[in-house]
Amino acid sequence: MAEEMQPQIKERDIGSEMRESFMDYAMSIIVSRALPDVRDGLKPVHRRILYAMSELGMSPDKPYKKSARIVGEVIGKYHPHGDSAVYETMVRMAQDFSLRYMLVDGHGNFGSIDGDSAAAMRYTEARLSKIAMELLRDINKETIDFVPNYDGEEQEPAVLPSRFPNLLVNGISGIAVGMATAIPPHNLGEVIEGVQALIKNPDITPLELMQYIKGPDFPTGGYILGREGIKQAYSTGRGSVTMRAKATIEEANGKARIIVNELPYQVIKTRLIVNIAELVRDKKIDGITDLRDESDRNGMRIVIELRKDVNPNVVLNNLYKHTAMQSNFGIIMLAIVNKEPKILNLKEVLHYYLLHQQEIIRRRTEYDLRKAEARAHILEGLRIALDHLDEVISLIRSSRTTDIARQGLMDTFALSYEQAQAILDMRLQRLTGLEREKIEEEYAELLQKIAELKEILANESLILGIISDELEEIKERFSDERRTEITIGEDSIEDEDLIPQEDVIITITHSGYIKRLPVTTYRAQRRGGRGVVGMDTKDDDFVEHLFVSNTHHYLMFFTDKGKVYRLKAYEIPDLSRTARGTPIINLIQIEQGETVNAVIPVENFDSDQYLFFATKEGIVKKTPLQDYGNIRKGGLIAINIREEDRLVGVRLTDGQQEIIMGTKMGMSIRFEEDDVRSMGRSATGVKGIHLSEDDEVIDMDVVEGHNDVLIVTSKGFGKRTPIDDYRIQTRGGKGIKTLNITSKNGFVVGLKVVKEDEDLMIITAQGTIIRMSMAGISTMGRNTQGVRLINIKEDDEVATVARVDKSEEEEEVLEEGPEITATVVRKDPDEEPETDMDEESEDNE
Repeated sequence: MAEEMQPQIKERDIGSEMRESFMDYAMSIIVSRALPDVRDGLKPVHRRILYAMSELGMSPDKPYKKSARIVGEVIGKYHPHGDSAVYETMVRMAQDFSLRYMLVDGHGNFGSIDGDSAAAMRYTEARLSKIAMELLRDINKETIDFVPNYDGEEQEPAVLPSRFPNLLVNGISGIAVGMATAIPPHNLGEVIEGVQALIKNPDITPLELMQYIKGPDFPTGGYILGREGIKQAYSTGRGSVTMRAKATIEEANGKARIIVNELPYQVIKTRLIVNIAELVRDKKIDGITDLRDESDRNGMRIVIELRKDVNPNVVLNNLYKHTAMQSNFGIIMLAIVNKEPKILNLKEVLHYYLLHQQEIIRRRTEYDLRKAEARAHILEGLRIALDHLDEVISLIRSSRTTDIARQGLMDTFALSYEQAQAILDMRLQRLTGLEREKIEEEYAELLQKIAELKEILANESLILGIISDELEEIKERFSDERRTEITIGEDSIEDEDLIPQEDVIITITHSGYIKRLPVTTYRAQRRGGRGVVGMDTKDDDFVEHLFVSNTHHYLMFFTDKGKVYRLKAYEIPDLSRTARGTPIINLIQIEQGETVNAVIPVENFDSDQYLFFATKEGIVKKTPLQDYGNIRKGGLIAINIREEDRLVGVRLTDGQQEIIMGTKMGMSIRFEEDDVRSMGRSATGVKGIHLSEDDEVIDMDVVEGHNDVLIVTSKGFGKRTPIDDYRIQTRGGKGIKTLNITSKNGFVVGLKVVKEDEDLMIITAQGTIIRMSMAGISTMGRNTQGVRLINIKEDDEVATVARVDKSEEEEEVLEEGPEITATVVRKDPDEEPETDMDEESEDNE
């Protein structure tokens, strides 16, 4: 007896025991606690809260009930865990900054975006929201399976019908054992459109679904930077999106201030404000003088006051870089599929949801069909009784008991038990003529309904159509506008983002010194002024290029040997007006004896644009800009240059423009860009203009509308001539005369197509710069010699000319004469002249 009472001990490998026990524990956490079901997008605790509230009758049309009562119902019947875990979950479902579409309608203090906790459950009240009822719709029509609760005394749903794709719409996050899920919320209307697109085209790809589902739509709004992270997440199930606060810059009392109206998802406002204050205190962010939270019931408003001398864009970018005003959301689309965790792409999420809805509609239809057939069966019995009314009444009156009467009806009229019982239960009022008509009408309607339900069950496309229609109904009722704006841009802040975007002047000397200046450095003067010193140069050096670019644009440096190099404009040193500059050889790896003679500012290389080249010998070439997207540090061949030739000019075109070229001896030619076919990078090109002996191409430009052609000579003379005076010729001709060359005015050094509302900037070889209004330059014919634009010394000459746009800068008059408004240099690259050669007869006008 003693031996029987001894416990039985089984020897077992501890490693195997640990592995199996841990796997059992892990799977329990994964399936029963931490991860959502792909079908309804809910974890068990969410599902149990919603079901318990439904069972308590807490629908949107009923009064609120205490949260403590809901929590007690949930933990008592379905979820045997701590009450705080259940209450916190319910609170989150009632927060408009946590869920895109709230599932719980809360009454009382349910927390705030400042990080405030909700009031205790005994103080708050709640009920189901209207959209939550769509998750529970048709649950009583046997559409889903019920399973025993933790003690087997109650039944709980294994999944909710979920009549909209809640997994994507509200998103979810959770950490299990060895895995985690993080699915962002989305716009209801977009997700429904995505499901409908999948119904119409089962072969649609995840990226094609992005035409409908643009990306996450966070309840707190803000921005998403770029679409690459979204594409990756939707294609593979994993990705990361960069969220950014929505902020604006305002001017108040002569100072700028930053106003933050929307924050990235899950960023706590008070912590953000404290973080900014700490950065200012530690001097990691400079220029902030005051920080206030002016948020109220109308919305969020964080005010960041700035000093007058700081650039607000730089401060804002530093805030993005160093605070949670910009943060990442790592997407892991992990959900339970057939009781197993699986990472899903966008199409797979919608596919499994659609399979669930097909099952819901099928089971609902089967339920409705059973009910309809059961009712039709009863009505068939009533119809038989009404057709044999006297016999039925006689049989019932002659029966001693109900059982005898029921059996008599079943035997006499071949009725079922249910039909006979219905006849016995029939009230006498059903014997009236009107009631008999109602029975016939109901029976006819039921027959039609039964036929329709059977047709639905037999036709898969009808089921899909019902799903689409019912989703459309939900969309019309609950969909709203997208809150999160998806912007085009980089997914991360680089150093350049801390540099304000502004127009700057870039100057390059003949000896290869380069520098960057603000456009406000130079002021407008009247024609004939002496100019101001723009750069100190050596005796044998002079400014050869001047143009304007944005600090964030690329600068393409073309050398006389036909190579191209690339820098960002902000990489050029920002120096004073009189500074000499930095040797360009320190910035780009140009070869010995190579000189830069053309620079093109480019925003990006994705556009359908072309680079049009011209050489001193009149050769031209056109190549797509995209061919220059990957320029190595050591440079790239841009055009194949002959040994005796050199590159003199490059322009950015759309491939369908007109080109005008000018020569040193005063000749010019205008031709269609289409005359030059598109060629590869290393091609030499074709003849643009036929040059006479001792002549060379000095400049090239693109014809725009009915503007004027500006000619400037080496001795400071110039004129404007209407472009219509230059007829269109064929590429390769000699061209026509554009200026009468004399010993007084000198050779042609610049040819530009200009507008009257622009300014002209002239730079001499010794570094003197003058800026004047284009309207002050006389309009003359092609054969004239022009008027004096700038007084230059005998040992000096004009080196470079550039067009500049008008600006609102304050006037500065350095010489007597009419005042001219200062302007900002345009972003067009005004580099060295460019050439063309063609064969055409010379015009001797």
